[in-house]
Amino acid sequence: MRWVAIGLVVLVIGVAPKWILGWQFGRRIHSPAQAPSRPVAIVFGAGLRRDGSPTTVLADRVDTAVALYRSGKVERLLLSGSANDRASEPEAMAARAIEAGVPRDAILVDPSGVRTLETCSRARSMYGVRSALLVSQRFHLPRALALCEATGIDAEGVAADRSSYGTRARRFWELREYPASLVAVIEALLFRGRPAAWSA
Repeated sequence: MRWVAIGLVVLVIGVAPKWILGWQFGRRIHSPAQAPSRPVAIVFGAGLRRDGSPTTVLADRVDTAVALYRSGKVERLLLSGSANDRASEPEAMAARAIEAGVPRDAILVDPSGVRTLETCSRARSMYGVRSALLVSQRFHLPRALALCEATGIDAEGVAADRSSYGTRARRFWELREYPASLVAVIEALLFRGRPAAWSA
């Protein structure tokens, strides 16, 4: 019975955070057409191909942000991701947005958004973002909303699920969100109300 109890506790700890975040923030996730207006759209990185171009997931995020800009729902795009000597996620994102017609002066590039945590914290502390639309796939948005809210950003999510992603990829993303959601809940509780502690 003791091992059963331990197993149940581990199961609850592993599963509950994702469910809680989904319940708490699910109503704040919108389609691009239903999204409210905000000064800026924060776009999270999602990897590059070997040739340096955005992956399908990342391209969908950028294209969704471009659609928000074109519709007048945001004034600027904050493109956040990782960068090194070989490639830069945010620069690849910016190139795609510019090619789609977004002016360069309407784009902010953050090359240090290596995690959702850093993207949210730097948006608040380095770029002065207080209110934003968060652009990502639906599976990621509850966690992103929780972390951005903890840093003091009034945020709403916009789902960027524009493509038919593979079943294997979706399963991987969903499974990954269980431990990631647990970490996000802990980080949000520790740093809520302390934006300065999140600065890079």
